Amino acid sequence: MKPIQTVLITGANAGLGREAARQLALHDGIEKIYLGCRNELKAFAARAALEAETGRKIFDIILMDMSDPASVRSAVANMEEPVDAVVLNAGGMGGRDPAAKTGSGVTSIFAVNVLGHAVLVDELLERQLLTSTVLYAGSEAARGIPKMGIAKPVLETSSVNEFASIADGSKFNAKSDPLELYANVKLMAALWMSSMARQHPHIRFVTMSPGGTTGTNGMDDLPFLKKLFFKHVGWVVMPLFGMMHGIDVGAKRYVDGLLNPKFESGRFYASGGGSPTGPLVDQTTIAADLDNTAFQDNAKQAIRLFA
Repeated sequence: MKPIQTVLITGANAGLGREAARQLALHDGIEKIYLGCRNELKAFAARAALEAETGRKIFDIILMDMSDPASVRSAVANMEEPVDAVVLNAGGMGGRDPAAKTGSGVTSIFAVNVLGHAVLVDELLERQLLTSTVLYAGSEAARGIPKMGIAKPVLETSSVNEFASIADGSKFNAKSDPLELYANVKLMAALWMSSMARQHPHIRFVTMSPGGTTGTNGMDDLPFLKKLFFKHVGWVVMPLFGMMHGIDVGAKRYVDGLLNPKFESGRFYASGGGSPTGPLVDQTTIAADLDNTAFQDNAKQAIRLFA
């Protein structure tokens, strides 16, 4: 596998994406980092801050909106050089209405967490602009976090149709908890990544959860009481009980997933023991369905119905 020297990070102007860019810049072998951002002003501000913090002028900006496949395709069409690796970090709850439909026929939460990234990877591969590694920001929610009140996603058939119902939101109803949507979306993404690893054995596909991380914007769009807990009360209390760690720890998981070959292609790494923090574990040891190749391929096929 080619050494990683150039990296594209989506959602790179803040939170985990920005911190991952900072940490990667401290590695001598990294020669170029592309900041994939939706907002131009925030992107330029992030680049200036990163240059000041790292003392390196290796950051370039690629404007793309991960919730809009046309924006992603346009950004890739304008790329002139390949990248060695891409960190699929953009995501979150999909705005104030996670179940709202986008022009692609999927929910907002699915668009920003999965569809845009699937389009990005497909476009990079088709144009031979990706040489080494894809790392997707997974989540322990994909197999449930009982200690945080996030139930394990329940799949009845794991068919293409059922995965499509996750994508377009028809699996859920108006009373569904946004965190239920999030867990299902993250599960589907992990399965897609494993399918891609088998389809493209020359590229390394690693799903890596940053874990329960303070200092991110991922929960900003939750309903008020849940936002109050996760973003304010919980982020003060939960670290005391080992339920959350700092943004530096979460971003380091990305960096290790990219640069350490012990993290194998097609695998989903996250915390074990039902917690969102702690030592990384291959999640197939916790949820065997993650290793089902038929389920993996069905998830990928469902995504491509909307791409």
